[in-house]
Amino acid sequence: MSTAAQVLAVAIALMLGVVFVMESFLYRHPRLYPMFLTKPGDFDAVRLWTVNMGWYNLTTAVALVAGVILVRTDHLPQGEALIIFTAAQHTFMAVVLVVSQPKLWFNAALEGVPAVILLALAFN
Repeated sequence: MSTAAQVLAVAIALMLGVVFVMESFLYRHPRLYPMFLTKPGDFDAVRLWTVNMGWYNLTTAVALVAGVILVRTDHLPQGEALIIFTAAQHTFMAVVLVVSQPKLWFNAALEGVPAVILLALAFN
């Protein structure tokens, strides 16, 4: 697996780590209302899904980092499988996001474009 793919995998993992913090701990912050399409009256109703999605994103970030570590420690097939699966998963989830809520096209692009590029690098 190319160095570029590994670097992008780690960059995506870092981005997912930031998203984890936003979704799990900062979802009540006014600057995030547009990103999550929420308002103060929604907090109790959305807490369960924001926290759950935050932890989902953290475990996905861990999978990407684990994949890179496996690749770099001569466990290439296992590492590539983790990285490719995770990139494919995020590509799919970006499509689901934009289809289910077109207003969130930018969020979907932030999730999907790096994942598609990572897939292209992984299969190149």
